[in-house]
Amino acid sequence: MDIEDVRKNVKLMIEGKPFNVDDVDFMKPGKGRAIYRLKLRNLRDGTTLDRTFHSSETVQEISIGTEEEQYLYKEGDNYFFMNTETFEQRSIPQSVIGDKAAFMKEGIIVSMTLMADEPIEVTLPTFVELLVTGSEMATKTATISPQNKGARVETGATISVPIFIKEGDILKIDTRTGAYVERVNAKK
Repeated sequence: MDIEDVRKNVKLMIEGKPFNVDDVDFMKPGKGRAIYRLKLRNLRDGTTLDRTFHSSETVQEISIGTEEEQYLYKEGDNYFFMNTETFEQRSIPQSVIGDKAAFMKEGIIVSMTLMADEPIEVTLPTFVELLVTGSEMATKTATISPQNKGARVETGATISVPIFIKEGDILKIDTRTGAYVERVNAKK
């Protein structure tokens, strides 16, 4: 693919690594060839890279697909998923999942990004509902600012929650930030 055809969100293979084009900056100096400055994000580890190309250079575009998969279970450092259409199962190492594992409950449906049938990213739903399995004791003190405490949820993650949250409550959590959103169901 010619560098002139590269646009934002195109996927490229550079030095054997898959990148997403986050930004394209075009510059035409008075003399010489046009310059294309690309801001690239590595699809495997999220690192960014700035690269400069001149007009008439070519780059390799790659095909990326997504599919819905259901998280089944964890065994060692591998997570097992099942395609919701074909029911084929695949194993994905912890390194691909990263910090998202803290909010993955068995049975959750995720969006998996694939490059030539190789999983390179797992995207969780924006919000998940998780059961509180334990929480710290909170002391009530006279203060103007709201009080928070740590609570452990069923996946093993610990998040900061208001002091009224108790063991057995079900919480809505934002998976992008790991932040408490609201209590969905209070323990009776």
